[in-house]
Amino acid sequence: MISRDQVLHVARLARLELTDEETVTMSEELSKVLGHIEKLSELDLTAVAPTSHVVAVDVALRADEPHVSLSQEVALAAAPDVADGGFRVPSPQA
Repeated sequence: MISRDQVLHVARLARLELTDEETVTMSEELSKVLGHIEKLSELDLTAVAPTSHVVAVDVALRADEPHVSLSQEVALAAAPDVADGGFRVPSPQA
């Protein structure tokens, strides 16, 4: 069983605040997940090739080929507010 301190450590890394009840629940649930993973580690997978996709993917990405882009004038033509050759956006609020 995962300890309360381990759950709180993981929660802190994930920047989560857990109540005492949630800490108990997460301890139980994470222990179950690790139990399932432990069962999987008992399998002999030496003949199984590593995969990155569940289904076969022949060409996942298109070829990276250069092409003509929009000119600065065309890109900024419909902009509501332009300054110094770029889009003007509001400053983030603090």
